[in-house]
Amino acid sequence: MTDPAAAGEARLDIEPIFRRILKNAGKLLGGRAVNGVLSLAFLALAARALGVEAFGVLVLIHAFAQLLGEVLTFQSWQTVLQYGATPLAQGRPQTLHTVIRFTAMLDVLSGLFGVLVGAALAMTFGDKLGWSPSDSPLAALYTVTILVMAASTPLGLLRLFDRFDVVAGQVVVGAIVRLVGCGIGYLLHLPLSFFLVIWAVAEFAGFLALVIGVSSEMKKRGLLEGFKLFGPVSIGQPGVWRFAWATNFNTTLGAAFTHVITLMVGAFLGPAQSALWRVGWQVSNAIAKPAKLLTPALYPEFARLRASQGEHTMWRLTRRIALAAGGVGAILLAISLFAGPILLKVIMGPDFVGAAGVMSWQIAAVVIGLFALPLEPLVISLGHATAALRVRIVIALAFVAALPPLIVNFGINAAGAGLVAATFALSLGLFWLATRPSMRASKIDQASDSCSQLGN
Repeated sequence: MTDPAAAGEARLDIEPIFRRILKNAGKLLGGRAVNGVLSLAFLALAARALGVEAFGVLVLIHAFAQLLGEVLTFQSWQTVLQYGATPLAQGRPQTLHTVIRFTAMLDVLSGLFGVLVGAALAMTFGDKLGWSPSDSPLAALYTVTILVMAASTPLGLLRLFDRFDVVAGQVVVGAIVRLVGCGIGYLLHLPLSFFLVIWAVAEFAGFLALVIGVSSEMKKRGLLEGFKLFGPVSIGQPGVWRFAWATNFNTTLGAAFTHVITLMVGAFLGPAQSALWRVGWQVSNAIAKPAKLLTPALYPEFARLRASQGEHTMWRLTRRIALAAGGVGAILLAISLFAGPILLKVIMGPDFVGAAGVMSWQIAAVVIGLFALPLEPLVISLGHATAALRVRIVIALAFVAALPPLIVNFGINAAGAGLVAATFALSLGLFWLATRPSMRASKIDQASDSCSQLGN
């Protein structure tokens, strides 16, 4: 017998939601495209001004801070969406203010921890990380940028408010600051320290753009009335800390996974094979990037639907996104199979044509990931980030354990085949989580009841 509520929800037109997701992903893509052009310009100026060695130090120090920012900080924007969508939809600004203070606290604490760890590592192991001891104090000072890298509460609020144009603009603001600064540094022949300052100022300028955008939107919506930066931070819902930790570890594991595979290929097959793996991975991810930008646009839509008891619509939207993203990926796989060697020869040079075989495996893994793209946001939006993390950990450990004998006995293409198997297993695991009865409507009802009790 059909549930009347589900039947009524089934009549909800998902086309406007789907178009909004595409529109927001397009805004992000536009910002990335502009940033890509500006990045080529300011990187060229910095490289010419500093030379290969000093420019390499600049890149290493920035990458070092970025890695710590990804690994040691919370992904608080997901907590904003998970626990802020319901009070926003129900018109309970005080509860939303508490969510904001809680996630801002996560940002500050994890950011300070990241700066302390980063400064200590830069001063202690700087010579082993690729720069000279004389550059270690500069690297330690640069880790201050982790404070704004960690601050993703404004990002979550802008996504919740559907202001992806501001998010896209923030990336461009940082690129413009770097372009102007590098132009000055190039003309005046300024040293590495100046360029590090410019890079840091760009990070803070991007964060300031987010804060201004959030403040403006909150004022427009009347959400600044009664808001206090210091006040209660207890959201009052069970599992909020578990959710925050799980989303942080999930993102960290995903980011580290790529680096681990590259290092293992290099350790067992040598640097040349590692280079081929890295090139194939970069190309496969670059051509799939437009489809992957659907993910940040999808999270706020799921959060809003969860807040309005719209699980059936979430599933319809999941199927629509999976077919759209997977279809794009399948086309890319076909292009790779037929034109991969030619593209690699034109883009990277004849020495990298050997990456064509493993790149086809990598793109196949990306295609599977694109078909499964909405599953992880769905599971996390339903409040089961911990379960998703467990699945990811189990599959990652199994793949890492199987990788050495695979690549030693069968070469680099075996690593690609293993990646396909791991991605397929992860997709099946997420699908299993999403379809378990205990993961579905009853849990949404409980979350909604908790929110209602909190507002009373």
